Amino acid sequence: MKKSYKIDVDCPNCAARMEEVAKKTEGVIDAVVNFIALKMKVEFAEGVDEKEVMELVRRNCRKIDSDCEIFV
Repeated sequence: MKKSYKIDVDCPNCAARMEEVAKKTEGVIDAVVNFIALKMKVEFAEGVDEKEVMELVRRNCRKIDSDCEIFV
């Protein structure tokens, strides 16, 4: 399943790091961050709870940029 989320991030470098972190999160098959559109598209593994996975993604992203936000 693929879903799109609105994000708030200040710089393109932070957006790229958010993408990397999201891709490494368990339960995520792929993630793409578009800094210009302020969107993150996430493809989830089969059978995972997307809300739980996105909470992990959010926590992991805040480790690299405490000001970033993912609107779930």
